[in-house]
Amino acid sequence: MYLFLGILLILCGLVMVICPEFVYELTESWKSNAIGTPSKWYIYSTRFGGVMFILAGAAGIVIQFLY
Repeated sequence: MYLFLGILLILCGLVMVICPEFVYELTESWKSNAIGTPSKWYIYSTRFGGVMFILAGAAGIVIQFLY
């Protein structure tokens, strides 16, 4: 179970790191009628969150093999 969830977290994290604009379109763009791109702060925080997802997924995979 941890293996599957770890892989899922890693994939989500990779999407967040590689293309934060896609995450913006998916989660935030519907809240505003203005057409624009996400701010630099949003991109940085999304990438940081993606790195945290990747680390959590890697930890889940490691836990699977330890127990």
